[in-house]
Amino acid sequence: MSLWIVRLFFVAAFSVIGYQSGCQFNNALLGVAVAFVFSSFIVFFETLTRKISLRGLSSAVFGLIFGLLFAKILSDIISLFPLDQQILLIIKTALILTFSYIGMVLGLRGRDEFHLIIPYVKFKRQSQSADIVLVDTSAIIDGRILDIIKTGFVDARLLVPRFILKELQLISDSTDPIKRQRGQRGLEILRNLQSIPGIEVRIHEQEPEGKMDTDAKLVRLAQLMDAKVMTTDFNLNRVAEIEGIKVLNINELARALKPVFLPGEEMSIKLVREGKEHSQAVGYLEDGTMVVVESARWLIGKTVKVQVTSVLQNPSGRIIFARLVS
Repeated sequence: MSLWIVRLFFVAAFSVIGYQSGCQFNNALLGVAVAFVFSSFIVFFETLTRKISLRGLSSAVFGLIFGLLFAKILSDIISLFPLDQQILLIIKTALILTFSYIGMVLGLRGRDEFHLIIPYVKFKRQSQSADIVLVDTSAIIDGRILDIIKTGFVDARLLVPRFILKELQLISDSTDPIKRQRGQRGLEILRNLQSIPGIEVRIHEQEPEGKMDTDAKLVRLAQLMDAKVMTTDFNLNRVAEIEGIKVLNINELARALKPVFLPGEEMSIKLVREGKEHSQAVGYLEDGTMVVVESARWLIGKTVKVQVTSVLQNPSGRIIFARLVS
């Protein structure tokens, strides 16, 4: 609404100038009409260009300057030849138009390489606090990101690309009740992230051009911004690492924080079900680690004291084998 107020003020101010100019020629009404039409055209043109990004504009300007400079150099060289002035003027004009066009097109094509308004200049961040982390849909829906950020271990600016937010909205509007619940949970987690004091969480409007899926767009955006990616998606993790992008995988962090149990250590565990073998019983630690207890099938439903005998680590997780403490 405030933008339209500015536009109306611009049209009104221009109309006043037109009125004053028309009075000089004894035709105030014509002056107001011309000023109103001209200012309305300017406002209309401005609304048509609202989707043009500042980075795209800066890249086009840089390309134009580069083209004009190149055309100037060639024109000076051609001026050294004994040519008719009329022909020379035509050649110079053609060179200016040609290289201005080529420069602007090349600048617009390479606008994704513009990290700042200053064209083709990439500033490396000197402090870790200036790091940028792009958050994936899976990390938001997972929910553990909220507790991680609250602890202060991640000292960075969190950016949620607009296409990630759109994906969350599509999931939350799904006809599948499970997907809809996951999407709504993700939107709620995002809202809670934005409410944490001292943490910068904002929506990033930039979206790489071309027909790409969400993961490819996220990887491309991370390359352009020299940013990290936070996710729980295994495939995205692999692709990002191949592309040389640093990944903050919440699942890997959770595995790293699991308590370490060595053979001979004792613990208390509640047995909840039968094991694969006839006499085994199974319980679970708070982090979900499976504990298999030998000769304890008859104690299912009870909390017992056990001693660790061995630990098996496999791709799906960790399994602890134990025996009852006499």
